[in-house]
Amino acid sequence: MNIFIAIAFLGVLAALSTALFFMLRGDTEGAPKSSRMMRALAFRVGISIVLFLCILLSWKMGWLRPTGIPLTPV
Repeated sequence: MNIFIAIAFLGVLAALSTALFFMLRGDTEGAPKSSRMMRALAFRVGISIVLFLCILLSWKMGWLRPTGIPLTPV
């Protein structure tokens, strides 16, 4: 599950970099930059939602356990 989370996070970063590329590149291949950029950002939002749901499901099923910071009395 940890590998899946890392791959999904890399997918989010790739979609963000693709959107940045289309934003900076401009309109050279016929399609306006805004439509390609919006498609890349929508893909990023979709990946983020699926990643959140997978983490939530994994936590409910017991596959992932939160470690947290141990509380020590001061």
